[in-house]
Amino acid sequence: MSSNVSAFDPIKYKATTREQWQTAAEAWHRWGPTLQQWLGEATNVMLDMAGVGTGQRVLDVAAGAGEQTLVTAKRVGPSGYVLATDISSNVLDFALNAARQAGLENVETKVMDGENLEVPEGSFDAVVSRVGLIYFPDQHKALTGMKRVLKPGGRVAAITYSLPENNKFFSVPVSIIRRRANLAPPLPGQPGPFSLGGPGVLEAAYDKAGFHDIQVRLVPSPLRMPSAADCVRFERESFGALHQMLAGLPEAERPSVWDEIEQELKKFEGPDGFVGPCEMVVAAGVKP
Repeated sequence: MSSNVSAFDPIKYKATTREQWQTAAEAWHRWGPTLQQWLGEATNVMLDMAGVGTGQRVLDVAAGAGEQTLVTAKRVGPSGYVLATDISSNVLDFALNAARQAGLENVETKVMDGENLEVPEGSFDAVVSRVGLIYFPDQHKALTGMKRVLKPGGRVAAITYSLPENNKFFSVPVSIIRRRANLAPPLPGQPGPFSLGGPGVLEAAYDKAGFHDIQVRLVPSPLRMPSAADCVRFERESFGALHQMLAGLPEAERPSVWDEIEQELKKFEGPDGFVGPCEMVVAAGVKP
């Protein structure tokens, strides 16, 4: 066994991530209306930048409970097709059920690792990924895999968080948990919410993967909820990244961590309830 205990283990990380999403699937589905309100604008920007339209075949990577999958399926219409993939089978069950309840027969789901896309080369017009790429241990492998499955001239579009200081609804809990659990800063190249958020970082990742005509847009995406307590409940139930960070802290200490997070997030409460600062980066690139 390596003496470097701080070394990042992508295999262990991926297994933990899968388990978390298996557990959080129901909550992620239940919070669907919140996700739609919060990320709706960024989702539409992503689909616009991916050039998604009627009759297209679209691959949705790290689709989660599929709220954005349904938006995509409505855009491509009955003559189009959307394949939603995720590492978690439970979360995809919710996605497929939601599609069928919405009367969408043009959606299929398949359990798949976003770094190993088991679909034929050149078989999709567009690939989209909403807040998924940031959590892949090998983001370059993920992007080159997405490029492989595109037809020539097809586009990949992804949404990530920008800088921590522009996403305090999430970076405040992260910093509190990091301090309370005595966690070291993330290692270079380690996946996480802000791993692609710096200026030019996502653009450089696309460039390295061989995409052309790369475009990047910032989309203000404030998280609006009745109170900070509601925000904490949302994050506590459905944000796997926070649970992963809390894992090393004794169970008995965790409630006080969430209490501290809630107190800190109360500074974002006002006459309109809780408005959590959030800014998304949407990037798109074309396969030559």
